[in-house]
This record gives sequence, C-alpha cells and structure tokens, in this order.
Amino acid sequence: MSAPWPRRPRLVAGNWKMNRTAADGAALARELTALSAAGLPCAVALCPPFTALESVGAVLRGGATHLGAQNLHPESKGAFTGEVSGPMLAALGCRFVIVGHSERRHGMGEDDATVARKARAALRDGLTPIVCVGETLAEREADKTTEVLVRQVWAVYEGLGADSRRTVVAYEPVWAIGTGRVATPDQARDAHRVIRATLDRVVGDHAGEAIAILYGGSVTDKNAVALFAENEVDGALVGGASLEAASFWRICAAAR
Repeated sequence: MSAPWPRRPRLVAGNWKMNRTAADGAALARELTALSAAGLPCAVALCPPFTALESVGAVLRGGATHLGAQNLHPESKGAFTGEVSGPMLAALGCRFVIVGHSERRHGMGEDDATVARKARAALRDGLTPIVCVGETLAEREADKTTEVLVRQVWAVYEGLGADSRRTVVAYEPVWAIGTGRVATPDQARDAHRVIRATLDRVVGDHAGEAIAILYGGSVTDKNAVALFAENEVDGALVGGASLEAASFWRICAAAR
C-alpha cells in the first residue's frame, strides 16, 4: 500500500501576467516582503513575467515567498526561438510554474495534450506545475462544466501516478478571468468537487483529498474571505489584485 498523502496546503499565487518591468517587479516584491515580515499566513508564490524573474527572485531569495513562472516549453532545450525551458526556470530559483492558463489555451491555441506535456516537463525539471482548468461561459450555459473539467483533468493526470503529489490544480472559469465576474462560493465548491472526484478516478489513492485546488477568476480582497470559507477551496491564483501589494497581502491573510 502506498504512503499516505500529505495534508493539502493553502497556497495563494500571484500571476502578474504581462505586467511589471524588472525594476517595477522588484519594487513590488519588496513591498510584499515588508508586509510579510512577521510571517506568512499561508504558502505564497509570485509569478512575474520572464523578464522580471531574476530581479524578483533576488528580492525573494532567502525568504519564505516562492518564485514561479507563467509558462514553460515542454522540451528542456533546443531550437525553439522565444521559448523558455524548465531547467532555465529552475536555475533562476523558480519552484512553481503555471501551465494551461485559459489565456494560453484560448489565446495561444494550447490544447489538452500540450498542457499535459508541459505539466510533465515541469515535474521532470523539479518544478511544481499549477495546472489550470476551467470552462468558458458558453460551456457553462450549455451545462458542460463537468464534461470540460473531467476532460481537462484526465488529460493531465492519466498515467501520472505518484507524481500527482507534486502538483497543484487551479480552477479558473474562463468567464471570470479579468471580467470582474467571480464564481459564487457554491459554484467554486461544486467545480472543485468535480475536480477532486476526477482525480480520485484517474489517479486513485484518494488523490482528490490531497491535491490542493485553487480558485482563480477575479479574486479580490473583497471576495476572498467568502471563497476561502469553502472547505474545497485551498487558495487562489490571483491576477490583477496581485499587482497591488496591500490588496494581495489581504488575500493571503484571508487564506489563513
């Protein structure tokens, strides 16, 4: 019989998207470091753009806040102009990397197979993938949320086995990304339950109870408390609100 799964952690990750230069990113990281001087209320990660990874990493080095990246290429090296590999990210001190964000699925044409390759590449290179899944508004209105979530989770986790322990899932309904709309706590809870049940089926060994599932989609310091009150929600993948130190810190505090 396999070893028991560890208790799933609370994590708040800030996805800065295509915002902040190297200097601006370092300044924001310093603000957050000052706010967290007395200690972090949960695990925290910052995911700046590639060009700011080194400067932000220098600020975070030696502290408790983790560095993360927003994407990676499935191959570890090669003739892939404009791409960044897992070993490159690890060398800069990254612990996390986001894969399958809706803006890459729907804006960059990444399909389920590509997301699965990237998740495996992250694990291969010693990174923890934050695997993003979620339905569009049309899919929700067509009552296909469960179908979409099952398909996306299954594509990444089939055959992953014990390596599943080293992943995080982020449920991000596409209709709530950058729109100001946010899933209700009930909607988030129900979607997270679907994801957990699917993890149990595809991985086994009660994986659904052990893998942290974050909520992402217009998370703010105003709605974070209600979202985190749901036992199924283990934290958040935060977009716009992570670009302002005080608001991001209040979201982290709400995850306590």
